[in-house]
Amino acid sequence: MSNIHFYQPKEGHGLAHDPFNAIIAPRPIGWVSTKSKAGVLNLAPYSFFNALNYTPPIIGFCCVGSKKDSLRNVQETGEFCWNLVSQDLVDAMNVTSKPLMPEESEFDAAGLETVDSEIVSVPRVKASKVSMECKLTDIVQLKSASGALVNSWWVMGEVVGVHIDKSLLESGVYSTIKAAPVSRGGGQGDYYTISQENYFKMLRPE
Repeated sequence: MSNIHFYQPKEGHGLAHDPFNAIIAPRPIGWVSTKSKAGVLNLAPYSFFNALNYTPPIIGFCCVGSKKDSLRNVQETGEFCWNLVSQDLVDAMNVTSKPLMPEESEFDAAGLETVDSEIVSVPRVKASKVSMECKLTDIVQLKSASGALVNSWWVMGEVVGVHIDKSLLESGVYSTIKAAPVSRGGGQGDYYTISQENYFKMLRPE
């Protein structure tokens, strides 16, 4: 008997829980703040998020399953901000994942203060130690291998401004460990942090 569990996603995984999110993990959290054309603020965490390009810096997040407020706001204004979720902000981040009406603000629900950005009109999370101001570069609706459209939209933005708490800089080098970023795992509520004990260094071969 093979010790490999194989499945075709279209036929089901045959397990107690879909392993996909747990395999592609941990994933950085895209805590995205946006503002509607009418001025209503929105803040939402996205577990499908990452850096996509270095020069110019481009990041992206994916709205999965439906057109969420974040997507609609970015379509209207062409702007968004990413805010770092550190360990001290996980409870507030979790509150912002609650579905609210479009006219309600997650900033208010989570008791979070805003701070104005330098370049874009979208405010940032004041308590977040790192934030990135972004201008929309593209929105792509995903497709299956057969070419059928999927109810997911990949939102990409060029980073035009970066805010870093100086406490995270050591001799001009950003300290990821000091930033205490929280990442998303699999399951309904699995999250991870990093620690010095798990750190190792490995340089690319020349």
